[in-house]
Amino acid sequence: MNYKEAVAHKKESLKKADESLLKLYHLVITPANTEESFKHIEDFSKNPSAFNDESCKKYCTDDQYEVVSFKKEE
Repeated sequence: MNYKEAVAHKKESLKKADESLLKLYHLVITPANTEESFKHIEDFSKNPSAFNDESCKKYCTDDQYEVVSFKKEE
């Protein structure tokens, strides 16, 4: 999906998500390309507060994105 579609998908997912789930997991837009996504999530995990939804764009070369969730570090 393109970036605009990914933003809409994330908003819909956030509406449906249980609040306790959101405390345990990050929900982020990331490049669909596996290598680009790995680098984005690796950098995001180091300092989540430094990232916003648009941050993923600098990691993406083909305007294809996905919305993923992963457990927050404790």
